[in-house]
This record gives sequence, C-alpha cells and structure tokens, in this order.
Amino acid sequence: MLARIRGHAALAETGRGVFYLKSRAFLHFHEDVAGLFADLRAADGKAFERMQVDQDGGAELLRRVAMRLGRP
Repeated sequence: MLARIRGHAALAETGRGVFYLKSRAFLHFHEDVAGLFADLRAADGKAFERMQVDQDGGAELLRRVAMRLGRP
C-alpha cells in the first residue's frame, strides 16, 4: 500500500508514512489496539477522515487518495 501511495508524484513523504500535498498534511498512518489506521485529508480540506486499513480498507484508501489527487 505504501509503495502505491509513494507512486503519486504530487505527494511528498516527510517521514515514514506521513505524506504532504504541497505544504499541507494529506495522509498519515498510526496504529492502536484496534488495528492500523490512516487519517486522510477530507474532501472539504478542513479535517481528516480516519479509515481502518489493516483489513480490506487498504483498497478503499488507495481509491480515495487517487480521487483526491484528481485521478480516476
């Protein structure tokens, strides 16, 4: 999943699993007792939406990242 996200030229990885779009935080990962999660900048650009990605959520995250970057 990280390799696919790193493939988006518009994103800069500032730390392992921490991605910026231009000068704004765009996506980061974290783990807690419930599993692995990603916080993705919401479509309105104001907040983050949290998604669980350690089960089948990874595909949905990749889809949303591509959409937010203007790719189908």
